[in-house]
Amino acid sequence: MKKIIPISEIMTTSVVTLSIDDTLEEAEKIFKEHKIKHIPIVKNKEIVGMLSYTDLLRISYADVSDDEKDVENFVYDIFTIQQVMTKNLYTVPPYSTVKDVAELLSQKEFHALPVVEDNELVGIVTTTDLINYLVKQL
Repeated sequence: MKKIIPISEIMTTSVVTLSIDDTLEEAEKIFKEHKIKHIPIVKNKEIVGMLSYTDLLRISYADVSDDEKDVENFVYDIFTIQQVMTKNLYTVPPYSTVKDVAELLSQKEFHALPVVEDNELVGIVTTTDLINYLVKQL
């Protein structure tokens, strides 16, 4: 018999977040310090966007300079988190099943979903969380 597991059992609950007022330079520092690929952007506890490390790479990519740090600082001064983040988000409630979340992630082009309850961010689930869950099942 298959068990119906809610996503709340495998999601990350200690979520690192940023606000719209934070800088892209701060975001890059957090990505590297925490070794994460997605940061929810919140206003109070409500999610308003998602920033991925790929978003930063996309805007800072340039092979015209030998000093990549100068290019990044220049680009990070031009853009804000609000301009770069994904605004139209898919979210899931904590009672969504692992199967439902896996299907959604497999059909879309993103690798993380904010978990929201009563308009408040309560966690994040990533493709890595799903893979780790599946590995434990074997």
